[in-house]
Amino acid sequence: MSEKLNIAFIQANLKWEDSEANRKLFSAEIEKISDDVELIILPEMFTTGFSMNAEELAEETEAETLEWMRKTAREKSAAITGSVIISENANYYNRLFFVFPDGSYKLYDKRHTFTLAKEDETYTGGTERLIVEYKGWKICPLICYDLRFPVWARNTVDYDLLIYVANWPKKRINAWDALLKARAIENMAYCIGLNRTGEDGDGYVYNGHSAAYDPLGAELTELDRTDEFIAEFSIEKASLNEVRTQLKFLQDRDKFTLN
Repeated sequence: MSEKLNIAFIQANLKWEDSEANRKLFSAEIEKISDDVELIILPEMFTTGFSMNAEELAEETEAETLEWMRKTAREKSAAITGSVIISENANYYNRLFFVFPDGSYKLYDKRHTFTLAKEDETYTGGTERLIVEYKGWKICPLICYDLRFPVWARNTVDYDLLIYVANWPKKRINAWDALLKARAIENMAYCIGLNRTGEDGDGYVYNGHSAAYDPLGAELTELDRTDEFIAEFSIEKASLNEVRTQLKFLQDRDKFTLN
């Protein structure tokens, strides 16, 4: 068990629909990350940007990007997570991989497909939430539009860390800022949101605002959040346990199940 988890996330301007260029971009950025980092977070659809061109861009699960993630995780001795366009059984998925340092992995398919962009007409939504156990930490990784649905994120299993990887446009960035903080507070957990920057091929502008919050909603990464950058920081189990011991809000949570 690790009492402290060292994390890095990379806020980047993605190359539109160019998987090879994006893998090269992130390889170069990951080289800059400290050797003591144990978890590296990449954005939603980090090889392509938020594209509905799945027929042209989708990979099989066991293909180039997952192999790149596995190779990078082994070389950095760190877990890596982010989402990719995947083709499986005649369906397309916005699929997040959580790759462990030994190259093994778990996956999560985005549940809430973004109807405003007609993501639901291209991608099949997932049905299972993923809870990863890594170095003694319970981690719940989710994707972008999932942020708007607190029931799906509700901390019924006492996870420690909630992660959102995203392509969240500038025009709705106030909602991103507010909801990330709210998810941390209501779930009594650390919450990290990683967004992208730049403009995509559909003309949508992204201004980052990636951030990490502690269980009381205090920001851990006070940076100029509109530029490309790498953030490195740590979260601590003792601080989390202290807050949960003093403020037993999770014990008063409603009991429910999703249909």
